Amino acid sequence: MWKYMVLSDSSEKRSAEESARSFGAHWARLGNQTVVWTFSEEWNVFTSKARQAGINLDQQEEVELKGQLYLVIQTGRSFLDTYPDVRIVIDKGRYLVVALLPEEVRRFSESKDNWWTMRPLPMDSIIMDIIKPVARATPPSMNANIEAVSQSTYSSYLISLVNFLTRYSLSSQFISAMDWAEDKLQSFGYQTDLRPIDVGDGNSYNLVADRLGNGDETRKLVLVTAHLDSINIRDGVNAPAPGADDNASGAAGVLEIARVLAEYSPKHDLRLILFGGEEEGLYGSRQYVSRLPKEERTRISAVINMDMVATLNTASPSVLLEGAPVSRGLIKELAEEAATYTSLTIQTSETPFNSDHVPFIDELIPAVLTIEGTDSSNTNIHTANDTLDHINYELALDILRMNLAVTSKLLEISDS
Repeated sequence: MWKYMVLSDSSEKRSAEESARSFGAHWARLGNQTVVWTFSEEWNVFTSKARQAGINLDQQEEVELKGQLYLVIQTGRSFLDTYPDVRIVIDKGRYLVVALLPEEVRRFSESKDNWWTMRPLPMDSIIMDIIKPVARATPPSMNANIEAVSQSTYSSYLISLVNFLTRYSLSSQFISAMDWAEDKLQSFGYQTDLRPIDVGDGNSYNLVADRLGNGDETRKLVLVTAHLDSINIRDGVNAPAPGADDNASGAAGVLEIARVLAEYSPKHDLRLILFGGEEEGLYGSRQYVSRLPKEERTRISAVINMDMVATLNTASPSVLLEGAPVSRGLIKELAEEAATYTSLTIQTSETPFNSDHVPFIDELIPAVLTIEGTDSSNTNIHTANDTLDHINYELALDILRMNLAVTSKLLEISDS
């Protein structure tokens, strides 16, 4: 049998993490909360030693744990909607700590649901953190670049995409949306290529747009990506799926970054990708990565992916930067630029799941998902209700500014 407690006070939880290491317990941190657990027979030793170390545990509830602790990562509220009676230890929206009995683990493990994943809670680890990096000095040339981000043009792209009513990957509307986006990118001067992909038994496309740098043969390749497709799970694939937040917001962001950077001359190569088949299981990004020639694969210095960046689900605007150890440097760059150019609360995680950054990470390519920090609170996704009424432009533009700043730095752009 196990026992656990959840600590929320910042100073106490960090001290408890240190004590857990010293006194045989385990811990996992999710933002401003840390769960500490150990065998019941060792619990008194941990709490006694922690109190001797000056940690106040008197206000904390000790809970007898039946079963074991598991980490669940979900899209929206997919796991909790399916299993509303599960015993929740910590709820951070996208990330959950749950207490499961062996029979529940077996039952959940048999699920074919692609919208959530479950694994034993990693011991002595940070699942998701909230950080406050120091803002950087801002060069005038970069300020002009960031200030070029326009709500009116971003809004126009977003409205055009939502007006397709659905962008289901196997629909004619999706093809029309791809053609529209390709025309936009070509008008900015990018070289474009529609690349066929398989989505289950059907066919769809990725849209790839390139702008070559002016550097020598050692040029790097920077990718900015989003998925273009949308879906209505509740009412079926033929129902309206405007997908304003998921993910016209990210796709419109790619187009706005493309427009701004078209005015500059980069040293390195820029590639913009709008994926199809994401909602059905990351088909577009998985096939793109699997078909990458070795010489291109080794040139990729960063992949910045945008998904659900425009619905404000809490009072305080936030962004989640989700990657993996291979993405640590890119996460740091994004966090510092967010601190410099925005007022966003910055969350970070090295536990990637279910967006187009994952196939790159699987191949040890530095990739980061940029997404609104409480995306699981958006209950409109994958329904006809994901409309422009729920768009928050200030949030979206802040995330775009962060991504644009890092992309510009990586490309080493100069005035054209």
